[in-house]
Amino acid sequence: MDDYVPMTREGFNKLKADLERMDSVEMPAIAEKIGIARSEGDLKENAEYHAQREAQGLLQAKINLLKSKLARAQIIDPSTLPRDQVCFGATVTVKDVDLGDEEEYTLVGAGEEDYNKGRVLVTSPLGQGLLGKKIGETAEIPAPKGSYELEVVSIRFDYLEGSA
Repeated sequence: MDDYVPMTREGFNKLKADLERMDSVEMPAIAEKIGIARSEGDLKENAEYHAQREAQGLLQAKINLLKSKLARAQIIDPSTLPRDQVCFGATVTVKDVDLGDEEEYTLVGAGEEDYNKGRVLVTSPLGQGLLGKKIGETAEIPAPKGSYELEVVSIRFDYLEGSA
């Protein structure tokens, strides 16, 4: 695992709110459902009891993951970032060198990723491959079926400027 998890203050606050909701609302609700299921008798054949215990385990795993991310959080100050290269918060237009297709990605921190909107984690292979690249440079991105090359077409910082 990475030593730190880069994120904005907003991303940190979102993760913290998610953690508090899980800890203080969802976990007690599951515990109550387990109690109700337990009171219905034989636990060996009680499907509702086993389903709630599994849900409790999954929720606890999510809680532990969020606690780990928050403990390793590194809050990024957008004003300190370079504007001439791809870095945290950059919106990058890239062109696939082989196919010629253009795509746009915004490199974000934990809690802010949304792959449907092109917001990818700065710690992902795509994010790591693009970091430090300047307009006109190419990045080799590792993928399951071999790597591919992306050329940086443009770099903008409207995402961080809009959230700062």
